[in-house]
Amino acid sequence: MKLAAVGDNCMDVYDNIGQEFAGGGPVNMAVYFVRLGGEASYTGAVGNDTYGEFMKEQIVKKGVDISHLHVLNGNTAVTHVELKNGERILGEYDEGVLSDFRLSEEDKRFLLTHDMLTTSLWGNVHGDLKELHDRGMKIAFDAATRPEDDVAVIAAAASDYFFFSSDEADTKELRETMKKIWNRGPKMVIATLGEQGSVAFDGKAYTTFGIVPCEVEDTMGAGDSYIAGFLKGILEEKPMEECMKMGAYNSSITLGYKGAW
Repeated sequence: MKLAAVGDNCMDVYDNIGQEFAGGGPVNMAVYFVRLGGEASYTGAVGNDTYGEFMKEQIVKKGVDISHLHVLNGNTAVTHVELKNGERILGEYDEGVLSDFRLSEEDKRFLLTHDMLTTSLWGNVHGDLKELHDRGMKIAFDAATRPEDDVAVIAAAASDYFFFSSDEADTKELRETMKKIWNRGPKMVIATLGEQGSVAFDGKAYTTFGIVPCEVEDTMGAGDSYIAGFLKGILEEKPMEECMKMGAYNSSITLGYKGAW
């Protein structure tokens, strides 16, 4: 079982506590998937700066394949973060060399050797997803809190599993939004709701799951952990509720320490 994580990475710089951590949605998902016993690769770009070297070293330490991680001339992406009572507040984001990142044909051939591809809103590969999906790749996409973003709408049409997060509870309005997204093409839409758990919709029924209680140190990476656990369950052909439970359990581990990983 091998997951291809594609797109953005970034250094999470916690200005108020003076700490820095490697992260970024797809990278996080790759690391968490390996943590659960799977295999994963990361395809993306870092700069030829100190942060780029640090990012490469940290990803390798976690057992993720970086054979298709490109080093470009410029700065590695940085997100400034503030930690307040365990809740991470995202500040300024510098995309750096990721703005120039594009998949090569060789990258695409490599990705097609995996069991599933996962990417996110800031991955800059939404335009390639239809081609990869048409060539047989299962696709998972994380829209974060912006499922109506133009990039997310494009990605939805080529996705098998479409994730987004919301501060809402499980309301009629939320379910209507999920159905609207499902009509764009994904075979399943999953909404993560923080302490309210998660909801999944497959076009016929809504499935809900709560949380795995834990002490919260930092919420950074919690959603990415859920996605990694959920996708591992999907690849293992687990029942839907079990996939959601695997996501919640994986998230509970990440919530217990500072930084994504």
